[in-house]
Amino acid sequence: MEYRMLGASGAVVSTLALGTMTFGTESDEACAHAQLDRYVGAGGTLIDTADVYSAGVSEQIVGRWLATRSEARDQIVLATKGRFPTGRRPNDVGLSRHHLAAALDASLRRLGVDAVDLYQVHAYDPLTPLEETLRFLDDAVRAGKVHYVGLSNFTGWQLQKAVDIAEFRGLARPVTLQPQYNLLVREIEWEIVPAAQSTGLGLLPWSPLGGGWLTGKYRREQPPTGATRLGENPQRGVEAYDRRSRVERTWDVVDAVREVAEKRGGSMAQVALAWLADRPTVTSVILGARTVEQLDDNLGAAELHLTPEETAFLDDASDPAPADYPYGGPGVEQRSRAISAGR
Repeated sequence: MEYRMLGASGAVVSTLALGTMTFGTESDEACAHAQLDRYVGAGGTLIDTADVYSAGVSEQIVGRWLATRSEARDQIVLATKGRFPTGRRPNDVGLSRHHLAAALDASLRRLGVDAVDLYQVHAYDPLTPLEETLRFLDDAVRAGKVHYVGLSNFTGWQLQKAVDIAEFRGLARPVTLQPQYNLLVREIEWEIVPAAQSTGLGLLPWSPLGGGWLTGKYRREQPPTGATRLGENPQRGVEAYDRRSRVERTWDVVDAVREVAEKRGGSMAQVALAWLADRPTVTSVILGARTVEQLDDNLGAAELHLTPEETAFLDDASDPAPADYPYGGPGVEQRSRAISAGR
């Protein structure tokens, strides 16, 4: 396992993180604990959860694991998130001080800890002033309940505004951003990646395998069936089979990943993860496995680095081809290459 700084903080984390969204739904407690043991045993240190994962059950599972693995608590960097509905009352949602105070305390109880290392706001809230949110997070840091502050699912301007307010007011500064990012979803490179670069935020990409698309499990004209996420629900969200299978670029990317994997003698998942881990500003890639076997395969990317030629091949196949204005036109190719070489 390799390690990097957690954004502009002084904390160190592994380049592969363990996401726990499957815990309590797709992975029962025994499987979840086995994944945690396997991940930590491989040198992994960043465990990411959220209060809405399995309606709080994910945090409870992680908490029960921590209670029987006291030696692991000092090794890991524990991250969770708050923002989305945790009840039916008007203040059970959002980034207000009212909601976040209750949400953070509830997360700490479920996790069985006095503090979390990274507390992330799960998405932007247009109804709450950012200064209110940031002042609460600063108070949580000063109270010792939170060590570092992070953002998730923010756009470029929202990210920049949050950092600017924190710096101007002398509040705890966000150190990370958790966005969706993979070979099929590269649009964040237009504004979000440059914003993260300019502010020193480390990226913690979620859905690094595009909901399974980048593992090669889906085929043209063959709607998925069986015990996979899209097999159980082919129309699931942004990963939906009909939505992605009708775009030729999807198959171009899948074919390119398969070609590199075959030449490397590894899995497609490992190649896709290695490409992402070496993108500019990426701190740690969040794995989301249903089984220990899937996790084992993903961990095979821990020290895999693609050659410049392999990276360029995947870059070209996955180019999202923005419209001419304001992202395209003369110079866009040079800018794209500069981003790719920016690490």
